[in-house]
Amino acid sequence: MARRPSRSEHGPSQRQLRVAEEIRHILARVLMRGDLHDPALANVSVTVSEVRISPDLKNATVFAIPLAGAHVDEVMKGLNRSAPYLRSQVGQALQLRYAPALTFVEDKSYDEAHHIDELLRSEKVARDLKTNSDDGEA
Repeated sequence: MARRPSRSEHGPSQRQLRVAEEIRHILARVLMRGDLHDPALANVSVTVSEVRISPDLKNATVFAIPLAGAHVDEVMKGLNRSAPYLRSQVGQALQLRYAPALTFVEDKSYDEAHHIDELLRSEKVARDLKTNSDDGEA
């Protein structure tokens, strides 16, 4: 008898995706209001790009980055210090049995996208594309 693949092998469930997106919106609203009193977060604009939540909805990893990437380490520490307050805000806004514990992590996807863009624009790639297009004409 074939083994049934578990949910984690297929990726997040629809509920996980819905809850994670709602958490992202709630955090964005709270951060935009500037309710946090941590000195590392004073006058800092933070972008929450993604939230990933565990299957039991008790833990959430929040991918965030300050605007222009300034003082990333300080801002991430400030967000993690403010996580209990942010968790309470999420708990008040969501209709869940438990408010998920929040862990803030630096979002490196923008840096990776920039690196890939640089690679695609490099001279080597342009040369390879030119030789491939020459081969196609023959």
